[in-house]
Parts: sequence; structure tokens; C-alpha cells
Amino acid sequence: MDAAAKTVKDFPDHFSGIAAAYREFRPAYPAALIGWLAAQAPGRALAWEAGCGSGQFSVSLAVEFARVHATDASAKQIAQAGAHPRVEYAVAPAERSGLTDACADLVCAAQAAHWFDLPAFYAEARRVARPGAVIALLCYEKCAIAPDLDPIVDNFYSRVAGPFWPPERVAVEDGYRALPFPFPMIPAPPFHLEERWNLSQFLGYVATWSATQRLTAVRGLGPFDEFHRSLSAAWSEPESPRLIRWPLRIRAGRVR
Repeated sequence: MDAAAKTVKDFPDHFSGIAAAYREFRPAYPAALIGWLAAQAPGRALAWEAGCGSGQFSVSLAVEFARVHATDASAKQIAQAGAHPRVEYAVAPAERSGLTDACADLVCAAQAAHWFDLPAFYAEARRVARPGAVIALLCYEKCAIAPDLDPIVDNFYSRVAGPFWPPERVAVEDGYRALPFPFPMIPAPPFHLEERWNLSQFLGYVATWSATQRLTAVRGLGPFDEFHRSLSAAWSEPESPRLIRWPLRIRAGRVR
């Protein structure tokens, strides 16, 4: 097995088994964020998204960029990715994009950088970035719904599923503040992800958490079913959508 194949095989894979659910139940990114990223870039010819998963962010980038190169180490995630004429998908690790030198106006990773070998990813970013290109790492933190629901969700997140979060999750909870980021910073305005979901949709999202998957593998469906019952009682009307908001954190910089 060559080095590239080994890298793809050995990545931390928490989502291949739920690739279809990941595509359906993950929140979308705001158009204002895509516009802001495009405005910082030196051009709009090419954006590379590393760790693209099932392509939610990739398709959004295609609104502003003529070409989006979207890579993920999971073939199953790529197989579920949404098609778009300006998005090209490839099964590849974040540390090997497959792009030529000095071609990308934007290098980005959405809810994925905490899984990367960051020094190797940064080296690849420097190789493929054109002069003055933007690099951006994005993550969204715990969501908020309403005062009557948030304590139930927080209890499941922190106490029930908490012991089953992979250690890399700490970087997300810190908003990527502690991740090494050796680039001149570009201050970003505040953004939020927002969805209006009913109870079933929100539970579908919680089921895609890496901690929920690991919890269920060890303890079965009992803990998740109990969470379902508690949240359903508080939601009151399961078919009624609720506004759900996730604070979005951005580490953006200029590649020199």
C-alpha cells in the first residue's frame, strides 16, 4: 500500500456509516458567510474545501466561486455529496489535495479541521494557495433552541453522550481558538447557522453526532430513546418547527 492510500484508509472516520443521515440532518451555512469569504479572496476562480463530508459547504461555495474542489477521505461521504456543475469531488485526505501549485483563491475546512494533521494540511495549503489567498477554518458550537429545551439537550450533550465525544471535539468547544494557526489573521464578523426544524429533524441531527454513534454502539438505543422521550414532552408539538441557532467560529488568515 502506498503512502497516499494508507493516509486515506487510516483517517479518523466517525461518519462514513451515517453518510446519508449526515447529508440530510446537518445545518446549512449562511449565504452572508460565503459572500464574506469570497470578498476576502484575491479572486473567485477556485476554492478548495478540505474535509468536505457530503458537500453542504462545497455547494454553497459554488455560488461565489467558478470552481470548487472538494475533498474528503471518506468515499462514502463523497458518494452522498450533492451534485453541482461547479463542484468537483475527490476522495483524498486533507493533507493531499491533488491540486496544482498556486491555484486556489480560498482554502477552507468547515467543521473538519480538528480531524486533520494540521502541520501537513497547512503545508499543502501553502503549496496550492495563490499569492494572497485566504485560508479559513470554520466550526459551529452547541446549538440553542429555547429555554425550555436547551437544558435537556445540554444534559444529553454533556452528561449522557459527553464521555463518548472523541478528544478532538475539545477544539470545537473552544471555537478553534487553541488550534495553531500560523497565518496573518483576518478579523471575521459574527455569523450563525440557523435552521427551522421539527422534533424529528432535530433528533436526526443529534443522531449524527460522533458521540451519539459511539454511545449507541456501547450502550444500545436506550439512552437516545430516553432523550427522545424527554425532549418530545418539552417540545409539546413535535411537528412544529423551532428556530435552532449555532454560533459559528472562524479562524481566517492570509496565505503568504
